[in-house]
Amino acid sequence: MTDPDLSTLIEQAINVAQKAYVPYSHFPVGAALRTNDGTVFSGCNVENAAYPSGICAERTALVKAVSEGYRLFDIIVVASVAGGSPCGQCRQMLYEFAPDLRVVLVDFDGAIHHDLTLRTLLPLGFGPESLPHP
Repeated sequence: MTDPDLSTLIEQAINVAQKAYVPYSHFPVGAALRTNDGTVFSGCNVENAAYPSGICAERTALVKAVSEGYRLFDIIVVASVAGGSPCGQCRQMLYEFAPDLRVVLVDFDGAIHHDLTLRTLLPLGFGPESLPHP
């Protein structure tokens, strides 16, 4: 990936975070998830008064992609105020499709805080290969 490609993904993640619905946490997050063919799906977090009903930016992007028929991903950029990491649910859902996904965590100024793999964020992850096959 060239730096302009990464810069574009960072910009998309930051921009979509501005659309987040966060009346409770006041912590907007944006994500840009790229498929292996270069298609990008973005997502923001959407909170709910019944707190467990909310959805994170990473899962929003993933669900949008899967609902459009995509299953192969190579990178996700996640933007938040301090370059925070995906929660456990997001890590698990992403692991289902892309255990070797590149994860880039940035702040709203575009500064990269971490650039690592999903396997690093979710060591000993549980995926489809973990289940017995008949």
